[in-house]
Amino acid sequence: FVSSLFLGIGKTTLIQKVTQALKSSDVPIDGFYTEEVKEGGRRRGFDVVTLSGKRGPLSRVSSDSSTSRRECRVGQYVVDIVSFEQLVLPVLRNVNQGSDTEKKICVIDEIGKMELFSQAFIQAVRQMLAGSGTVVLGTIPVPKGRPLDLVEEIRSRKDVEVFTVS
Repeated sequence: FVSSLFLGIGKTTLIQKVTQALKSSDVPIDGFYTEEVKEGGRRRGFDVVTLSGKRGPLSRVSSDSSTSRRECRVGQYVVDIVSFEQLVLPVLRNVNQGSDTEKKICVIDEIGKMELFSQAFIQAVRQMLAGSGTVVLGTIPVPKGRPLDLVEEIRSRKDVEVFTVS
């Protein structure tokens, strides 16, 4: 029995198609995905979109080259942790509520560098994986560079199946 399925690369289009198929089959599902934000054909950042349709910024390109100590950055992007947590944490906590008799599916696209700036998110994902009432359909980055602790923890779990999508 696999309690969670993780795709080894962020394939939002696949996540969206699977989500639509599950919703149309009346499977209880909630969660979020990330989506590129483009202006004039150029990527300006990423938004978080919940499956209930709420949207908010995850990150934006910074026009300021100076770095504040309190700023969380991935490359040219500044991560908006407050916006991310306000959108995602209620979804993760809500999916984790309820009885173990009704299996729920929670979509988490993705568990990557930007999302891992949030300690509350890390805690919520760990709690979800420890519980028995939720199946997680998520995306994690392909290993390269310095390993991300939570990603490696997920990858090594016996109750997780990881598929690399190309």
